[in-house]
Amino acid sequence: MAEVQTTTQSGEMTQRFIEFVMMQAQNAALFLGQIPNPQTGQAEVNLEVARMFIDQLVMIQEKTRGNLTTDESTVLRNALSSLQMTFVEASQGAHLAGPASPAPEGTPEAPETAPVAEGLPPAPASAAPSSDPEPESKKKFSKSYGA
Repeated sequence: MAEVQTTTQSGEMTQRFIEFVMMQAQNAALFLGQIPNPQTGQAEVNLEVARMFIDQLVMIQEKTRGNLTTDESTVLRNALSSLQMTFVEASQGAHLAGPASPAPEGTPEAPETAPVAEGLPPAPASAAPSSDPEPESKKKFSKSYGA
């Protein structure tokens, strides 16, 4: 009985991990312009934010190396390779189109000191009213690269 319960829990954890990876990949695809913005219906490209999601998936791949099932590893590897290829294509297109992709209004363009998140703008210091969901979502992602 305990073996059946462990197998069920393991299957659920595998499914949750795959859902998590796919959610991160979907967020990256949104900022690579592959998925239209649900609020505007327009495809938007923000390479800095897309890079953040891709870097998070790379970090997960490194931190879980040797601990994933074959399915989990395959989903993560395929999602990463697809996103990285799309990122390269999008960044080459942005490079050919102009000096840099425009940052959202009010977002500072000062580069960060962390090498993985180079060029990502810091979270805004002042929070907007809670009726605006976009600034709230930006506050949820904080970076910590050790002390």
